[in-house]
Amino acid sequence: MCAKIDQNLPDAELYKELLAGNKQFVKNTLAIDPEYFTNLAKGQSPPVLWIGCADSRVPANQITNTAPGEIFVHRNIANMVVHSDMNMLSVLDYAVNVLKVKHVIVTGHYGCGGIAAAISNQQFGLIDNWLRHIKDVYRLHAKELDVIEDIAERCDRLVEFNVIENVYNLCKTSIVQNAWQNGQSLGIHGWVYSLSTGIITDMQVSTYDNGQMENVFKFK
Repeated sequence: MCAKIDQNLPDAELYKELLAGNKQFVKNTLAIDPEYFTNLAKGQSPPVLWIGCADSRVPANQITNTAPGEIFVHRNIANMVVHSDMNMLSVLDYAVNVLKVKHVIVTGHYGCGGIAAAISNQQFGLIDNWLRHIKDVYRLHAKELDVIEDIAERCDRLVEFNVIENVYNLCKTSIVQNAWQNGQSLGIHGWVYSLSTGIITDMQVSTYDNGQMENVFKFK
């Protein structure tokens, strides 16, 4: 287990603690494998792209028990796939067309602060423009969500719908569709992680082609 940061430290000391933690990490790692960093520096060929939430409690490698270099990661508030987000699209393009990943996984998590913010009627500032995309997901599934009286349960169900819709958004991109059209093996998946149990739930929306996509979104 990694050491926890003492958040009661003065700000300057807390900052120094991060650098001290790095030195300890290097020392511990080299004690196990003296060639670890030499090998890691040679390059990467991860088979997976992870599109996850920026939440600090959902580290991709740790919760999948994988090593650095095995998962290419993009994170944002509430694991969104927005068709006009050049940051996400650039990561996706590099992962699919250069790294040739085999799987892209949209991973949400229960207890997501972004989802909770979107489900409320509060204003938060600049982020309201980002949360609009989540509100649009709510609108698509309002009939089911509106009858869930418990707010926490409603949020968790919206987390699931948000993952599913963003898997669909991912499939609609020209990047993914061109990969499929060119015969590239590429699976698109949706997961939800539980902070309280550590368990990942597969949303059962995996796809390897655009066969189930509405015709208007298909590229020829």
